[in-house]
Amino acid sequence: MRDEHEFSILFTHHGPAPAAKLPLTVNCGSGSPPSDLRLSTIRSIMGKPFSKPNSKPFQNSNFFNFNHTSYAQPPPDVNPAPRPSIFATLRRPPVAKPNDFIPLFNDCISAAASRTQEYLLFTDPEVKFHPSPEVLTQVFLMTYITQSLCLNMTDTFNCTAMTPEQRILLGADWVWALLQKPTKNPRIQIAVQVLHLPEREDAEEEDVPPEGFSESIQMAQRATGNKTMYERLVDFCTSVGKDCYALFLFFGRKNDKGNIYGVLSNNFEAAIGKCDRIDRPFIENFFKGSRYLHTASGMMQAIVTKKEGDPLTLMMKFS
Repeated sequence: MRDEHEFSILFTHHGPAPAAKLPLTVNCGSGSPPSDLRLSTIRSIMGKPFSKPNSKPFQNSNFFNFNHTSYAQPPPDVNPAPRPSIFATLRRPPVAKPNDFIPLFNDCISAAASRTQEYLLFTDPEVKFHPSPEVLTQVFLMTYITQSLCLNMTDTFNCTAMTPEQRILLGADWVWALLQKPTKNPRIQIAVQVLHLPEREDAEEEDVPPEGFSESIQMAQRATGNKTMYERLVDFCTSVGKDCYALFLFFGRKNDKGNIYGVLSNNFEAAIGKCDRIDRPFIENFFKGSRYLHTASGMMQAIVTKKEGDPLTLMMKFS
């Protein structure tokens, strides 16, 4: 008895020649008849299941059609769209935060203060030349504006320089404004007045005679009455509201002529209510009781996180 079992698939040929057997021998292993599992395996290897032979194969037009078998495939796309990378779904566009401008503002102040310090500390060996207060203010302002444009922050926090007439009427050299989106209306404003060393300011007043002012400037001076520049700035901020801060920026102090300091408040009008005169000694007096001087970023952080309507007074050092 053979160890291998043979089974055959018969193809019957209808024609003059006798029928022929085409044996297909499959080794089943240990001598046992092929099981259903093995037959299934064979079918899968051959690619087609076994079926009962057709008694009239030549009447089937697909018998010798070897190209009949086809697989349904979608039509090719002429310009297939690129499939997004799996990493693309992991990246999300950054969400803009309301305080993202603060580090940029700090960078602008640092650049402007460093540039201005070079002129504050300049000393002419022959004592014939010294930068005027107007030049120092312009150097700070031009450096700040240039840096803010480079950092593309003007749509969030802008700077508006005052004309000579506006400076006389409002007491401000420029105004910073935190803008709302998308309206770009000012949400917070900081009106800045630069205070120079007394000896610099006295020298500048002597250099410009009264007749050297234009007619519009003379009209603005008459409109201000007897109020000082400090009082004009406070009046302007008070008329806007608690979201408008007066910032007095000192380009040098008596005992420290090479650094830039500041006093900021939205509550200076309280001094006016107590009949106190707002002048330079009054403003400098704030530094006597201060134990901590804020940086530019610390000042701005305190402003934007303050509760609406609350008073706020800060002392700063920008250099």
